[in-house]
Amino acid sequence: MSQHGHSFMRGTLVLSVAAFINRILGFISGMYIARVLGAEGIGILMMAHPLVPLVITITELGLPVAISKLVAEASARGERMKVRRILHVSLAVTGFLSVALTTITLLGSEWIASILLSDQRAYYAMLAITPIAPIVAVSAVLKGYFRGMQRMKTIAASDVLEHTVQIACVLALVHLLLPYGVAYAAAGAMAASVISEAVSLLFLVTSYKLFGESRTPGETWANHLKQGRSTLGELLQIGLPTTGHGIIHSLYSTFQPLLITTSLALAGVGTALATKQFGMLAGYAFPLLFMPSFITQSLSTALIPAIGEAAANKNSLLIHERMNQALNLGLLIGAPATVILYEWATPLTTLVYHAPEAGLLLKILAPMFFLHYFDAPLHAILLGLGRAQATLWNYVIATAFKAVTIYILGSQLGIIGVAYGIGIGIVMQTVLNFFSISNSIGFYWNIRPYVKVGISMMMMAISGHWIYQYVMSHGMPQVWCVTTSIVCSLLLYFAALVFTGTLNWKSSRHRFSIPW
Repeated sequence: MSQHGHSFMRGTLVLSVAAFINRILGFISGMYIARVLGAEGIGILMMAHPLVPLVITITELGLPVAISKLVAEASARGERMKVRRILHVSLAVTGFLSVALTTITLLGSEWIASILLSDQRAYYAMLAITPIAPIVAVSAVLKGYFRGMQRMKTIAASDVLEHTVQIACVLALVHLLLPYGVAYAAAGAMAASVISEAVSLLFLVTSYKLFGESRTPGETWANHLKQGRSTLGELLQIGLPTTGHGIIHSLYSTFQPLLITTSLALAGVGTALATKQFGMLAGYAFPLLFMPSFITQSLSTALIPAIGEAAANKNSLLIHERMNQALNLGLLIGAPATVILYEWATPLTTLVYHAPEAGLLLKILAPMFFLHYFDAPLHAILLGLGRAQATLWNYVIATAFKAVTIYILGSQLGIIGVAYGIGIGIVMQTVLNFFSISNSIGFYWNIRPYVKVGISMMMMAISGHWIYQYVMSHGMPQVWCVTTSIVCSLLLYFAALVFTGTLNWKSSRHRFSIPW
């Protein structure tokens, strides 16, 4: 393997490890917040948060991806001044947009709250999180630079530092403000995110000062901006297509709490109870559902250039090989995760959040969420094939259908209908991406591995249920019952995969392979 290949694999591994650590830290922080604030406080947090990703998406303009690509190209050509110009132009654009939009958001906060917030107690949390936009925008530019320079350790360290500081600040601020009411405690949790992002930005700036491109004699901001029109054009040419998807996603995330609470109101659910039910869905069920997906997300990051390279070389066989590897990994990770989240739904929400009533929502979503573990690789494959427009339209169609389904089912079935609506939207988006790939390059389906994994899933579910009931009957603490039954069922799952030949150990490659 070439030096670039080794560097790429090391960077992927570093980011995956950091993502796992951050998931654990974020899960711990979320568990503490959920237990202290309760479902009602989580609902307030979820209502206040979606506006900020929209502002961040607009200010970034998809530049982080463009920066990493252009920096890598300029660095390879030894154009240090071009690297500096890319950074200066990007910082100027994102800095101006983020400050302007943040100021507008703060000035119009009361009007925005009256429209978007069905529970006005979320107003203080919305104000507390708003200043994060400029910080995140500048951090994104610097992270784009470090990605382009293949310095993934710096990004990983900043992410871990951010989550560590966030936990400390959440513990302090929520504890300090809770006596004043749940609305102020939620605002404190939001303020903790701002502080942790600021610390992460300080780390990135310091790292750039120490290891980044040194300033050349006579270099000024004015010169970079005057000569940066062509650079800005290059950045926007890459960044704008990515922005469309992000804006639609942020817009939907902003209005989703209002959509859900409105549908629940039509079902006869009061505002306080609707906020609590939304908190159980968004704050309890979703973190557990998304917990295992960091592996497929890390894979997707590496898959885009891999597919793009194979497509540029018109190597159809290599495209399908990499596509199969990605989907196989999604299957092997998603299968046991789905069994665990379905079979142990109520014990998990009881053990983690002290909220057994959230177990039903988790149980409804888990089978449909199984396809989410395929959606990230499918999305990356389409981007690698140059089908960004297809991913955008697939997302628009699936999101529109999901919104309509949530409104109809939620108004008829309450929060259970909302859960089904969200799950149906996930299924539709994955299916649309699948058909887009099939129309582009064809899709060769081998059903045998899926049958083998399906049988292994059934064995895992049956054995796990029996072991859990057996251990519970002996009066052991619930944490031990859950842990013991999950670990034993997982061992049986992987043993079944090996026994059926789904997993083989190839010493020549020093890794598990999947003979599909």
